[in-house]
Amino acid sequence: MKISEKWLRQWVNPAITAQDMMDQITMAGLEVDGFEPVAENFSGVVVGEILTAKQHPNADKLQVCEVSNGSETVQVVCGAPNARAGLKVAFAQVGAVLPGDFIIKKAKLRQEESNGMLCSEKELGLSESHDGIMELAADAPLGEDLRTYFDLDDIAIDIDLTPNRADCLSIAGIAREVGVLNDIAVEAPSIEAVKPSHNEVFEVELADGKGCPRYVGRVLNDVDVSATTPLWMVEKLRRGGIRSIDPVVDVTNYVMLELGQPMHGFDLDQLNGKIVVRKAQKGEKITLLDGQEMTLTPDILVIADETGPLAMAGIMGGENSGVSASTKRVFLESAFFAPIEIAGKARANGLHTDSSHRFERGVDYSGQERAVERATALLVDICGAKPGPLVVREDTSNVPAAAEIELHSDTVTSSLGMALEDSVIKQILIGLGFELVSEKAGYWKVKAPTWRFDMAIQADLIEEIARIYGYNKLPVTAPTAALKPQGKKEQQVDTNALVDRMVSLGYQEAITYSFVEPDMQKAMFPKLESIALANPISADMAVMRVSLWPGLLKAAQHNLNRQADRIRLIETGQRFIQEEKGLEQIDMLSGVVSGSRLAKGWYENGELVDFYDVKGDLEQLLSAIKGVSFDFVPGTHSALHPGQCARIEREGKLVGYVGALHPSLAKQFGIKQSVFLFELRLDRTLTAELPEFTPLSKFPSTTRDLAVVVDEESPVEDVLSSVREMAGEDLISLNLFDIYRGKGIDSKRKSLAMGLTWQHPSRTLTDEEINRFMESIINTLQTRHDAVLRG
Repeated sequence: MKISEKWLRQWVNPAITAQDMMDQITMAGLEVDGFEPVAENFSGVVVGEILTAKQHPNADKLQVCEVSNGSETVQVVCGAPNARAGLKVAFAQVGAVLPGDFIIKKAKLRQEESNGMLCSEKELGLSESHDGIMELAADAPLGEDLRTYFDLDDIAIDIDLTPNRADCLSIAGIAREVGVLNDIAVEAPSIEAVKPSHNEVFEVELADGKGCPRYVGRVLNDVDVSATTPLWMVEKLRRGGIRSIDPVVDVTNYVMLELGQPMHGFDLDQLNGKIVVRKAQKGEKITLLDGQEMTLTPDILVIADETGPLAMAGIMGGENSGVSASTKRVFLESAFFAPIEIAGKARANGLHTDSSHRFERGVDYSGQERAVERATALLVDICGAKPGPLVVREDTSNVPAAAEIELHSDTVTSSLGMALEDSVIKQILIGLGFELVSEKAGYWKVKAPTWRFDMAIQADLIEEIARIYGYNKLPVTAPTAALKPQGKKEQQVDTNALVDRMVSLGYQEAITYSFVEPDMQKAMFPKLESIALANPISADMAVMRVSLWPGLLKAAQHNLNRQADRIRLIETGQRFIQEEKGLEQIDMLSGVVSGSRLAKGWYENGELVDFYDVKGDLEQLLSAIKGVSFDFVPGTHSALHPGQCARIEREGKLVGYVGALHPSLAKQFGIKQSVFLFELRLDRTLTAELPEFTPLSKFPSTTRDLAVVVDEESPVEDVLSSVREMAGEDLISLNLFDIYRGKGIDSKRKSLAMGLTWQHPSRTLTDEEINRFMESIINTLQTRHDAVLRG
């Protein structure tokens, strides 16, 4: 929320600098995100008046104007379409300095002399408006410095509030905090009941008292919507981030910023019958003020009349019943909507308004009359409105009850680590608006103010006392604990070690959201049911992930769309799958790979990464799990290419998958280059075998090479497993060094060449023993794999 420092100081003005005040607010738990001047720096700009405006003799889109600053009249050439005689303007005189250190000098434009410049709001850094020059009020004092006229030596403070502090979404709320922090009185504007000038009322019915326990309205006649909103109000709205529209809307927005109570003005002549606050009927439609047509659902609270919905309660008004240039009679509403009825409704419909932001957090449920009286007085002054009597409807059974809380000074002392005087505690509570119900030494019973929905128990009061007294004044006590070093099982591999190994191979660690896009996840995992979020951040983050792949693939898409076409991402995190026994949360390590095999450089030849590159990276990764064998066997997965997919198994149990993204999914997701994915279940991966020392043999090793021709469909790993089985326990190395297909080999066959090394720990192996091993290997390969020796 943005507020003007000068507006705040009209309510409470401690003798401290703006920076000190912002530091105070932040330390009280209302974080100041930043601040900025309400206008860019400029000088030499005064209020001027265009006396005459004539067509430039040499340019169709320029005018030659006579401009007075009250003491002299000069000629200025201007291209703004709204320049006209009698208009008060922002006149930058010769020598003026505009934002960006732009100095105004005498010039000639198409042979006509120009002594100054008539400025737009954008040129002065007041807003982004540049449709024409600024039009000032007719009573603007001629020759007055524009910074003085607009009171621009001010800053806009941006405060970030936690959801429980809706009471500070107003000048009144922030002023209350600053007042109690500095122990000074808050000088709020006097708000008195406006005397009705007629007896006309518009009937209101609370059909849903649970959703709307309080509703206050008033009929205003003879409203001059063409009246000009006062400059002071326009500026306060602008500094609060709201643009001026018309006096009725401006007044309701002003009261919202001032008191925290959103309001709405209906065109009374567009209403029929009576106002009814109710739930929407299925299929009802409404066109909102922003032009959107919404189809309402029965869980949405609406303000309606006999013809149908007029507004989405607490969110936005309807287009047809809103105040327009032809409006003469206004029905002013101010309501309290139960936060639970408003929460999530705006976001679910793709909306977010200043009203919904406040109502879903909770507004003061006793402040509706005060807001209407304040707005009425302003509309009487600005628009000449004639007010009727207040219409107040209340469902007392659903109006929140103020919490009554007991507080003991002993509990305050034990919680804060220091004793506070009873007078200090009492002063803080009263300053925050708590009402003393009863009091005795070291004990208070207080009633929470109607604007504090977050007060319920004694701990809440102690927190308030701590933050107002000052966290930096509380004693600092370092915790003491007897910390014993924790043993680590040697068999357990650390997840970070695996991530570090992948980083060393050129991967980057990613962190993606645990909630993903439903359509993408459904396409990749059609048989897995996704867990939907009750209140998602957005439509494309609406379900919990059943794999890390959707998030990583989304990250890959983001990079590919920005010409970063070499991708190596790895992530560790949990997946969430709903099983019959309950929610299953499994730690996973997953990755996505795409692009060239090597990074760009003189050594890079443009070859793209393939399945075996990714498989090799995984083999490097899994080699960190000592004493354990992982097998890559052909497999199928709904998200992976049928011919480039492998199951990763450990002792026959599934550990994960690796493969290329399915071509149909790549096309669906708009990915035009090959993408490879892998994932590992960490609960089945991280346990290694306890290493054992084996003495080095002093005896020579023996090496033989073997080349066999097998069927193309025979998995290489099966062939190597057969070789290991028949090679005996003294085989210390088996190395596949060549796979050949081509000339001299049947097109349905392939040649495998491998090197075998034997070494005995206590003697030299003989040729006869090695020959027996080789014979057993060859016979087994012939029997099991239809292998023949390659000549």
